[in-house]
Amino acid sequence: MAVENWVAKLAGELTEFRRDLHMNPELLYDVDRTAAKVAEALREAGVDEVHEGIGRTGVVGVIHGQSNTSGRMIGLRSDMDALPIEEATGKPWASQVPGKMHACGHDGHTAMLLGAARHLADSRAFDGTVIVIFQPAEEGGAGARAMIEDGLFTRWPCNEVYSMHNRPNLPVGQFTINSGPIMGSVDEMKITITGRGGHAARPDETIDPLPIAGALLQAVQTLTSRNLDPIDSAVISLCTIHAGNAFNVIPQDVTLTGTVRTLREEARDMIEERLGAMVENIAAAFGAQGRLEYTRHYPVTVNHERETELAARAAQEVAGVENVHLDMPQTLGGEDFSFMLNEVPGALINVGNGPSAALHHPEYDFNDDVIAWGCSYWTTLARQRLPL
Repeated sequence: MAVENWVAKLAGELTEFRRDLHMNPELLYDVDRTAAKVAEALREAGVDEVHEGIGRTGVVGVIHGQSNTSGRMIGLRSDMDALPIEEATGKPWASQVPGKMHACGHDGHTAMLLGAARHLADSRAFDGTVIVIFQPAEEGGAGARAMIEDGLFTRWPCNEVYSMHNRPNLPVGQFTINSGPIMGSVDEMKITITGRGGHAARPDETIDPLPIAGALLQAVQTLTSRNLDPIDSAVISLCTIHAGNAFNVIPQDVTLTGTVRTLREEARDMIEERLGAMVENIAAAFGAQGRLEYTRHYPVTVNHERETELAARAAQEVAGVENVHLDMPQTLGGEDFSFMLNEVPGALINVGNGPSAALHHPEYDFNDDVIAWGCSYWTTLARQRLPL
């Protein structure tokens, strides 16, 4: 098994395209240059319809097959945005924008889907319609949700939707996937404890919020250790504490922020509810007030069982059965493709990036050797799901 022959003809162009995106990273929804280049490339490739500005800066390409007797439509999704990280790779194509870099491989994801779109538009060797989805703001901006709210699946009612992400240190030419919950929900919390400030020499005249914060830090961890099944997975991390600005003044209030991640929506509901009660009641026990602001960002990413099997089958045709691992480990990292999977059956697969720094690391770089494997996977999946 190997990558398809047509990819070799485009490999140099796609690598150049990927490296151009890498040198010019853009964040969240401000991906105007990237989106414009994608739209231009899709039009040059002869894609039937190119729609810009979906979910603010998303791009959707519509590719019709040789026939449409089935009336079926599948969606293939890639993300386009970078991260607010200072690059440290030292590569000739390193970021030219201070404080921004493609540290998660979205430049490579974009190049792979673009390559597949070019070939699908050229060959038309399928029955039905392929929708290629280039999404902004995966890194914390919920761009998938924005595209859905802007009519993504009402304008293009896909029967199935798929995505692919690179995986550092999985060998190039290998894939990994699993069904069920594969990535965690991502929530943000802000806790404010309001006491009564005063002179540090007269603590009896104050309600010191700092000991309350200490008690809360300890108690919060029991939400997972004493309320969830030990086999279940969730993490609560309080990551910042802000209080006071003088060495001899007891502050009026303390603010704590952090994140909550789970692999089940039921666990997510439980933690939000119990956390609110804990903040309020522990603060009250000290005579203070406690307030929780809880913001839900990304849901749990759940691969659908049937579509996971279908995605694995396409990868097996490209890479061989021995190079497709069906035991991808779960992670509590988040992925906003979860919004799409909540609307349409589908699956996310990982493709090996080879020896590599971790995702979101200043020394990470997408491996250009992966482009051929990703392109081949996408086109094989399209042909299998929309056979002539």
